[in-house]
Amino acid sequence: MPETTPRGLTRLAFGGDYNPEQWPESVWLEDVRLMREAGVTMVSVGIFSWALLEPEPGVYDFGWLDRILGLLHDNGIRVDLGTPTVCPPVWFYRAHPEALPVTPDGVRLAFGSRGAICHSDADYRTAAANITTRLAERYGDHPALAMWHVHNEYGVPVSACYCDSCAAHFRRWLQETYGTVAAVNEAWGTAFWGQRYASFDDIDPPRTTPTVGNPGQALDYKRFADATMRENFRAERDILHRLSPGVPVTTNFMTALSQCDSVDYWAWGREVDIVTNDHYLITDGRRTHVNLAMAADLTRSVAGGAPWILLEHSTSGVNWQPRNPAKAPGQMARNSLGHVARGSEGAMFFQWRQSRRGAEKFHSSMVPHGGTDTRVWREVVELGAALDSLSGLRGTRTEADVAVLWDWQSWWAQNLAWRPSEDHDARERADAFYEALYDLHLTVDFAHPEADLSAHPLVVVPALYLTTEAAGRNLTRYVEAGGTLVVSCFSGIVDEHDAVHEGPHPGALRDVLGLTVEEFSPLLQGESVRVTGPDGVELSGDVWSEFVVPRGAETVWTYADGLTAGHPAVTRHRLGEGAAWYVSTRLGQDGLTALLERAADDARLTPRTGLPRDLEVVRRSGETGAYLFAINHTGADAKVPLDTPGTELLTGEHAAGRLAVPAGAVRVVRLDG
Repeated sequence: MPETTPRGLTRLAFGGDYNPEQWPESVWLEDVRLMREAGVTMVSVGIFSWALLEPEPGVYDFGWLDRILGLLHDNGIRVDLGTPTVCPPVWFYRAHPEALPVTPDGVRLAFGSRGAICHSDADYRTAAANITTRLAERYGDHPALAMWHVHNEYGVPVSACYCDSCAAHFRRWLQETYGTVAAVNEAWGTAFWGQRYASFDDIDPPRTTPTVGNPGQALDYKRFADATMRENFRAERDILHRLSPGVPVTTNFMTALSQCDSVDYWAWGREVDIVTNDHYLITDGRRTHVNLAMAADLTRSVAGGAPWILLEHSTSGVNWQPRNPAKAPGQMARNSLGHVARGSEGAMFFQWRQSRRGAEKFHSSMVPHGGTDTRVWREVVELGAALDSLSGLRGTRTEADVAVLWDWQSWWAQNLAWRPSEDHDARERADAFYEALYDLHLTVDFAHPEADLSAHPLVVVPALYLTTEAAGRNLTRYVEAGGTLVVSCFSGIVDEHDAVHEGPHPGALRDVLGLTVEEFSPLLQGESVRVTGPDGVELSGDVWSEFVVPRGAETVWTYADGLTAGHPAVTRHRLGEGAAWYVSTRLGQDGLTALLERAADDARLTPRTGLPRDLEVVRRSGETGAYLFAINHTGADAKVPLDTPGTELLTGEHAAGRLAVPAGAVRVVRLDG
């Protein structure tokens, strides 16, 4: 079995992407001296270096990489060594221009950026396998090597190509998936608009058409594009496993829903030896630390609950958004330790030394343009010491209270054209439900809709437009066995082919929810509906409403106005030993909190009370003990009740009774016992 932890790494991972090729060798000695000063334990090397490693076809220059790996090893720094297959050299494209991807409109993209790859192209696959083999043969047993890093951020910026090579590959994929063209016709419903195919040779990618194309075809092409990238990853991984046995292989994910929407990370999580993730704050007016927590929880869940590694984030501002603010003092540590609290075995950055040239020269780094006499550098050194003090928690796991169901393929399907309302967005609902759970101080695991949910007393479904029959049966069994389920609107509607389930909505979920939906009633922009319920509590919804007919469910909240006035807005269905809640409008945060508090009561969950908003409290536990993280994102000092005393690891102080957490600070207590 492949290793699942970086080889030779005995502390938490701390460091970043190191690109020594951007600098004269005279800088390298200064780099490793500063790395030791900061407490760096691992760096990523070689990710974008194909053109330097193979400057001409079949001509290799490994001398510079030999020297930098030797220098890092001599200074006790482990290496995450990249295969540089995200950026083929210009000579490759001159020889194989067809390896550049084509858009749905038929435009072939040009060389000069990164990730410009047709993943179906045979010449690209051959060249990628060749450079990976050369690297593995040379460095597979290098003493500095901790793990292999294949490619970079699959799916960003290009996941799908629409060229003739992809068309041929897509036909082969369809034949392997469906067996016959008749099965494809049935799955896609090609009787509509006369789209029936007589043979696989008739089928092309979903290129630009006069109006909306076939949604089943579009959904399958997203699956195909994702599977094709995964094929290429597996090809490189298998070479590395064969030539570098015992060294784990990874590729850096981008699980945040704000950053990548083209990759099914449930499938990818099964392919890597170690799950790693890149995360960057999106400055869209949201509470960025909530998005961070959500991405970390999602990454941990993709890893099956096992520890993972934050392979990239930023020391301060990034450079690719319209506005890129700096991080506030202390925010770097809060961000980094927030990921660690939720399962990461360290915190790494893009990148070590800030570039002077190129597209990312204004992206913050561990060593900024201003050098070591800067706030960022001082905070980097402080963070290195903090992470060193937490090395004892390696191997422990984050404890969760509740599960949220998420399915990337359902998201793809809901985002296809001609849905009842463009305002009803799966990502928005996932963000909103997560934020409400975060504000109840409940830690979240994410789960696939067909996964075993028995360990979670409460399961929340913010958006599951595509719901397989298997998922519907899974949720029914979960509730019958005593679980509490909360489902949001426009879920259970279609099967895996984007075909509406037979019978009334919500299709695969109508039995577990004990109701039917006669009709959707989307609201116009700016419209809202009042919802009245228990004890005179009034809520507000927007974007969406439905004509709900209870079939065993009880009405808890009712529409008070609008077209659906008098109809159920929120229901609760007792089924077996459990209960299933359904909300048929888009509730705001107050409404979601009211709903989830009642569902938590059903689940016999007790949300943590008495804690201020934006104070995170998360636990990790394992063979080395239990650890409580308290992260204060507020501007006021706070105190956290401790049921068990312990030692605060960042200060070395004894902690008991109530743990003081200063404004903007982090405290980590190793609990006694």
